[in-house]
Amino acid sequence: MRFDRLTACVRSTLTVGAALSALLMAPTAMAQSSVVAPVAVTAAPEGSGPALWVIKDADSTLYLFGTVHVLKPETPWGTARVDQAFASADEYWFEIADLANQDGVMPLIQAKGVSPDRPLSSLLTAEEMADLDAAARTVGATAAQLDPLRPWLASLQLALASIAKAGYVPANGGDQVLHARAAATGKPIKGFEIASQQIGFIADMSEDAQLAMLRSGLKEFDQADAMLGRMVTAWSTGDVDGLDVLIGQEMKSESPEMYAVMLTNRNETWADQIQTLLAGSGTAFISVGAGHLAGADSLQSKLAQRGITATRITD
Repeated sequence: MRFDRLTACVRSTLTVGAALSALLMAPTAMAQSSVVAPVAVTAAPEGSGPALWVIKDADSTLYLFGTVHVLKPETPWGTARVDQAFASADEYWFEIADLANQDGVMPLIQAKGVSPDRPLSSLLTAEEMADLDAAARTVGATAAQLDPLRPWLASLQLALASIAKAGYVPANGGDQVLHARAAATGKPIKGFEIASQQIGFIADMSEDAQLAMLRSGLKEFDQADAMLGRMVTAWSTGDVDGLDVLIGQEMKSESPEMYAVMLTNRNETWADQIQTLLAGSGTAFISVGAGHLAGADSLQSKLAQRGITATRITD
């Protein structure tokens, strides 16, 4: 699976590296680069405008905003309308409420991420193993170190390495900045999921889907900068259709199973939670990966099926 789509959809891939380094007992540059660092800034660089939606009823206002989870430090994306919506909220919702909480991640990786009896070398061709070794060596590791891993975990580790190599930093990601801003307000911060749950979605995919993700990542390891650049440009300029092409449509074409697991199914669950939230009162700012807010199976579409209209804010 291409790294731009993986990055857009899976916040918790950024938590895998530290746990994996401890598991393998051989810290590598790729693992160290994935540790989520504290965010010092609480204001986003000004940009031309990621898309923002609003949902309203008689006593509730809910804002929907999509983020990219890793960005280059200089990427502009803040706007006055996002700032105003954010400041008006009584509470904040993210994919994960506490980014520092790694409970359950290591046990999950130990249980579902390692299979010495079925190593990667028994699943990949000799040429693919050579490609894996070449990719791993660019960040100080080897294919031999990754060989005991399940395909999903090796794929995430390659994604993290490719992202870091391209100069994208988790601490600059939209959700990281907004988390810091939310914490500074002292208002409640809530989450739709927890980190181990997100990782579990990928870990529980079929082996065929995992291998397809890994093979695609191997082919495109050196293309992350260009791919992520296109995705960030579409996101930061509010090009929702462009995001759908880059994230949803490509993912659905390459791996319908991953598309269902990572986008459709989660959007269904989140729509149920938002429907419950809307039944209460007050103002909430909801921030999720931008891939969830684009395409036919978007979160807005799932809400529409429940009779809830999300209106894009254009001024």
